[in-house]
Amino acid sequence: MTALVESFGIAVRQSREAQGWSQEGLAERSDLNRSYVGEIERGRAIASLVTVEKLAVALGVTPSTLVTRGEAISHANLVRGINLMAIAC
Repeated sequence: MTALVESFGIAVRQSREAQGWSQEGLAERSDLNRSYVGEIERGRAIASLVTVEKLAVALGVTPSTLVTRGEAISHANLVRGINLMAIAC
């Protein structure tokens, strides 16, 4: 999967954990299957726009906010990787 898909999953997990919810709790609130939520969080499933919207509404944010959080995580990981490569050289 792409870095953005993986980072989006991390953003979903962090947002869910900030609410103090289990995967099952988020799944119930977003009308999704718990195992599917887990696949998204692990970056093994690509969420459709409808799914992004369901997750965002359940988490109390806009879909764009949730995607932007994923982008920020992806960017931070890229910068971290570049910095680690510079240190190793």
